[in-house]
Amino acid sequence: MSVTTPSPRGTARTAPQVPLLLTAVFLAFLGQTTLNPIIAPLSREVGLAEWQVGVTISAAAVMVVGTSQFWGRRSQSWGRKPVLVTALALATVTMLLFALLAEAGFRGLITGGLLFTLFILLRGVGFGTAIAAVGPTAQAYIADVTLDEAARVKGMSGVGAVQGIAMVAGAIVGGTLSTLGLIAPLIAVPALLALALAAVLVGLRRESRSELVPAPARIRPSDPRVWPFLVTGFGMFTALGFIQVITGFIVQDRLGLTAGATGALTGAALLAAGAGMIVAQGVIVPRSGWSPATLLRVGCPSALVGFLLLIPNAGVALLMLALLIIGLGIGTAMPGYTAGPTLLMRREEQGGLAGLVGATNGLTFVIAPTASTLLYSFSAPLPVITGALILSAVCIFVFWHPMFRTPEPGALRTPVVN
Repeated sequence: MSVTTPSPRGTARTAPQVPLLLTAVFLAFLGQTTLNPIIAPLSREVGLAEWQVGVTISAAAVMVVGTSQFWGRRSQSWGRKPVLVTALALATVTMLLFALLAEAGFRGLITGGLLFTLFILLRGVGFGTAIAAVGPTAQAYIADVTLDEAARVKGMSGVGAVQGIAMVAGAIVGGTLSTLGLIAPLIAVPALLALALAAVLVGLRRESRSELVPAPARIRPSDPRVWPFLVTGFGMFTALGFIQVITGFIVQDRLGLTAGATGALTGAALLAAGAGMIVAQGVIVPRSGWSPATLLRVGCPSALVGFLLLIPNAGVALLMLALLIIGLGIGTAMPGYTAGPTLLMRREEQGGLAGLVGATNGLTFVIAPTASTLLYSFSAPLPVITGALILSAVCIFVFWHPMFRTPEPGALRTPVVN
């Protein structure tokens, strides 16, 4: 595999604003993950079924799939600042309206089909479209300002690390605020998104016309440089999606908790998974110096161990350990999946690639939340077993496909500038 790096023009000429961009990513995903600990008890409190929560999250994923490539290319042609301002403003408004909708649901003012429809429109369509812009914009920017494999992997692991930190912080914030009532974290979400919007408005520099890419390339999923990574990422995040949505239900049903206690302990469970991701992407990946292929071949089997430990109902300690190991494994594999194909792309292809990766991630959540919640209604262990089977197939693929065979030392280190 040869390494293709961006030509030394555009944003590479100026001091990169990576810390500011990562701050915006952190705040955006913190807003998203603050909702995670309470989504299960929230749905039950307003009278929605488990499958309706799955459909709502799947609707958001459909929007991510449909708009990620658009946002990724626009981040190169419009610039990062206009894209993020537009997306974060939309996210703030939709989640403010979602908080008001939930309060109306608590009070019984809006119920049944109308409540479900508005859940889909706000949390699904509106917020899904907005959050779709954040990851591709950040990944395209990292690809634009890094010039070799080591820097690229480190930069992509930085994006993943702030997402892991956001998962931990969201678990803490959402779980803690849920002890004050489920409406408290719902109010916090638009506030965090508004803070991200303010940071971008005030601090992020807008690129000059010469730094933009007038006609970013659209990348086909069948591109031979890309599809093995997409297959791997799709399988990996589908497996993760099969347990992510039902974690709150697992916690509540296995331990027999109230809604408030479920929110707090689900926050702790998600904290364990997020801590694993932080350790993987903040410590293991930067210090290992592993190639993208090696990261995938180490991370996927590690995550599979966590899935297997999550299957039995053996108490809270094993549940927390399983989620920690899953976080470590997925956190190790993620930079391999996101950085690997960027090393084979020209600069004008990076936005389209970032959007395609985002769309692939979103596609997993079209399928997994609805399928996992339906399976859970039949048998609680079924979604976890299904996720483990999918991840087993991914492990076989990354050890079998020639793209992921470990190269000779240094084979991926010499950049080829186009």
